[in-house]
Amino acid sequence: MRAKAREVAFQIVFASRFGEAEKGLKTAMYKNLNKDDVEYCERVLSLVEEHETDFTQILDERSRAFPESRLFPADKSILLIALAEILHMDDIPFAVSVNEAANIASKYSSEKSASFISGILSGVKKV
Repeated sequence: MRAKAREVAFQIVFASRFGEAEKGLKTAMYKNLNKDDVEYCERVLSLVEEHETDFTQILDERSRAFPESRLFPADKSILLIALAEILHMDDIPFAVSVNEAANIASKYSSEKSASFISGILSGVKKV
């Protein structure tokens, strides 16, 4: 179960939207994770950093009426992590990525975010 690790990754990506110091935050957030969860976080954070421009383009294509620049920072952070998993992490099933993204949205974003995020991700396929 990577639910806790995904939540930590979300919190780090979300904080980075506001220029928070990443290294100190990572150290604090990783304290309650096991080695495998820390490795997952490092992998997904690296993928988000490396492919954010591509992911942003996908978000703009998938949500023409609500472009990436207008997304809530929480929703964008959740979507970036899910896209990293869906497009670059073959060991994670598509349905798991979508479901976990919706769960995080239910906890950290607006009432409608979970269904919005599921809808955006539903059309994204692995390349």
